[in-house]
Amino acid sequence: MTRETVRVRGTDFAVYHLNGDRAASAPLLIWAHGWGHTHRNFLPIAEAMRHYSGSVLIDLPGFGASPAPPEPWGTADYADAMAEWLGRLPPGRRIWVGHSFGCRVGLQLAARHPDAVDGLFLIAAAGLPRQRSPAEQISVVARRWAFRLARQFTPEGATRERLRARFGSADYAQAGDMRPILVKTVGEDLSAVARAIRCPAVLLYGDQDRETPPDTGTRFAALMPRSRLVVLRGFDHWSVLTEGRHQIVQRLDEFMEHVA
Repeated sequence: MTRETVRVRGTDFAVYHLNGDRAASAPLLIWAHGWGHTHRNFLPIAEAMRHYSGSVLIDLPGFGASPAPPEPWGTADYADAMAEWLGRLPPGRRIWVGHSFGCRVGLQLAARHPDAVDGLFLIAAAGLPRQRSPAEQISVVARRWAFRLARQFTPEGATRERLRARFGSADYAQAGDMRPILVKTVGEDLSAVARAIRCPAVLLYGDQDRETPPDTGTRFAALMPRSRLVVLRGFDHWSVLTEGRHQIVQRLDEFMEHVA
């Protein structure tokens, strides 16, 4: 595997090239990790796909070996940067493989730059508002107001950070300088983006996923006319990438034949 540093739109990001054993005509796999992850979280699956195709794995700006963007990017900004980079690659068919946050970027990429990729393989795709019961909605509102009230009496510094950690998500507590980007991207509704996508797509979820439940995939599938929903039994948001990787390899190989 070789590493390259790419500069686009005022920022650098690392990409890792992994050669494949199949003919050069096979679609190239572009791997985009989830929030807080790096290319390493996809590397075992990409290694298993070497018999099928070559891969390029990304450390998205702000993660791994890639510094943060020069300003708080939304997923459209990430997608525009990826499209500029992909436009420099040799011609050929490409499949965007994303997990969670990487799916948000892939959705934007396919909608905004339809010639950049020929297919989407999205694992635990996020980007639609959560559907909550009335009781859950009341709980969320009450928690939000409790945080706002406590914040008024808590000075900035370590005490305020502990308050954020108590009331916020683990991603928010650990985001550091990337927190403005997290807040911006988590709040995006990608419904209109999904409707604009015309390339084939697989939407793969674990049935135990509580971060992006399979219902999210059902709603995405209804918005994307050329998509297919796959739900794997026994996996959650994270274990689908580890214990479930052999099933991902199988499904991705099948999808590559369809795209090719």
